[in-house]
Amino acid sequence: MLTDRRIRVVVPPRGGETAIDLLPLLDWDSVAAADPTWFVGFSDISTLLLPMTLRTAIATLHTNNLMNTPYKLGGPGGHVLTWPDIIAFAEGTSFTQSGGWVRLDGDGPADVTGRLVGGCIEAVRHLAGTAHGDVAHFARLHAPEGLIVYVEAAGDDAFSVCRSLHGMRLAGFFAEAKAILVASTLAPDSPTLTQEQAVVDALARVGVPIIAGVGCGHVPPYVPIVNGALGHLRFGTGSATLTQSLM
Repeated sequence: MLTDRRIRVVVPPRGGETAIDLLPLLDWDSVAAADPTWFVGFSDISTLLLPMTLRTAIATLHTNNLMNTPYKLGGPGGHVLTWPDIIAFAEGTSFTQSGGWVRLDGDGPADVTGRLVGGCIEAVRHLAGTAHGDVAHFARLHAPEGLIVYVEAAGDDAFSVCRSLHGMRLAGFFAEAKAILVASTLAPDSPTLTQEQAVVDALARVGVPIIAGVGCGHVPPYVPIVNGALGHLRFGTGSATLTQSLM
């Protein structure tokens, strides 16, 4: 499907819990050489989205899987997907999302530009340190602007998230980050550690702005994040904006 020019968007319904076993079987050179197709999903599908962008430099869209999507199906037979955000990105326009975010690493404004990469912690933590999750290598080859790395927790408690983020950091996942975005989550705190404290414990030492409360995870409004897009993060008192562009 990713190399068939007749298919313009691939949106898995859901699933992907063991999709990591597909990674060594995919012909990444053929995918990179094909006319790009939008690959869309989140949660476990991050296991496939992030490697596709890192290994082919093709943008992928981190947002709801088909069975979770708020978007409408229409057209003859109900099989045509109307997706204004995808159309907008394909035409090279920008998308801006504002929200009540909070800075975890300290006070002060942030104004950062970088290529966006990331995904669901429970999925992409298993890619860190491998050829399929070499974020630092992607930054050196394709992102002279540096990176804005985003992460989101689906359901792991704070202890598990803390361990995962420490491991990802040690594997170089945040080495080229100029800022880190952390999605809002309904995942549970641990008895002596909150989700936000887990992030600070693992990532404050990276030394870049850490902005939490971003709605790009399992909590509405399910903000679409484009892996590979150029992101411009502006954070200040009472305002926060992330602008994405495929330019």
